[in-house]
Amino acid sequence: MAGDAGDSTGGGKRALPIGAVIVRLAAIGAVLLGAVAAFAGVGGFLSPGRLTQDRMMAGFGEANGSHPGFRRNHAKGVCVTGWFDSSGQAAPLSKAAVFRPGRVKVVGRFALAGGMPFQVDAPATVRSMALRFLPPGGEEWRTGMNNIPVFAVNSAKGFYEQLLAGSPDPATGKPDPARMQEFLSRHPETVRALAIIGKRPVSSGFANSTFNGLDAFRFIGADGASVPVRWSTVPLQPFVAESAAQAAAGDKNYLFDALIAEIRRHPLQWRLVVTIGAPGDPTDDATLPWPEGRKQIDAGTVTIDQVSGEDGGDCTAVNYDPMVLPSGIAPSDDPLLSARSAAYARSFTLRPARRGRSRPAR
Repeated sequence: MAGDAGDSTGGGKRALPIGAVIVRLAAIGAVLLGAVAAFAGVGGFLSPGRLTQDRMMAGFGEANGSHPGFRRNHAKGVCVTGWFDSSGQAAPLSKAAVFRPGRVKVVGRFALAGGMPFQVDAPATVRSMALRFLPPGGEEWRTGMNNIPVFAVNSAKGFYEQLLAGSPDPATGKPDPARMQEFLSRHPETVRALAIIGKRPVSSGFANSTFNGLDAFRFIGADGASVPVRWSTVPLQPFVAESAAQAAAGDKNYLFDALIAEIRRHPLQWRLVVTIGAPGDPTDDATLPWPEGRKQIDAGTVTIDQVSGEDGGDCTAVNYDPMVLPSGIAPSDDPLLSARSAAYARSFTLRPARRGRSRPAR
């Protein structure tokens, strides 16, 4: 849920007048303040003793341990770059520049869920694909997607309680099944979601995984019309099921090694598929899937052709905040969106300079 924020700047440009700099900094400050307030306000969390950003960060630490310099979640990952070729098919629904026919740069990141940067690759661990689209004009779009069909929780409080329930018991070093069972007894939405997640086919690697943006958003057209949407990246690489032999081979980085090798052999591609919601489809609960048969649009193709480690990689200082949206894409009423955004911002402020080095891309 939490990542780290930051932006890269290019060189060779003239310095802005001091007045313009002040205006920009004020605008950035207003956005961050709004995000913090949004997180604190979700579900009345401003009340004393209720969930706060610092308590959420402490929850990640309890579940995953302390790893200075790394992201609080999705800590193990690699940077990638490439481009997006828009088909133009989404342009009638969204005025966002990214959907106009043409090509835009993409800065992305593949990662595993969890806050342990040196965890062993495993088929059951959720995989993520985060993308930052950079169309001309200065606006950008950031999205984080996972290889599961629904979220396991539908609120920030539920996510926090799940973190604590899955934290290792100091006496055994492993999660306490009774603690998790108690959590599930209070969260039937998670029980339902886990049943859906458990039925998904798991592919052999990142390259042939489908990644889903689990929260609903809204596309805004040039005429002001609004429609609910969800999106996915669907691989053009053929699906191959995960085999027991992969994890049993003993390479703790087998998923990342395979991804790096494939990108260096040839570019990898995914179709960006937008699903359009119908009246009555839930937009405020990420644990609920939309019914089969909803209209889908092939918005274009994401191509990834470069990979690098995170020590100075293009994605290192990027926070894949789901609320960084261009004109033409708007948040839905899903309460997780504002909570995730503010948690990402807080995670970044707590991330000091990297101590030690992450495993480099081979």
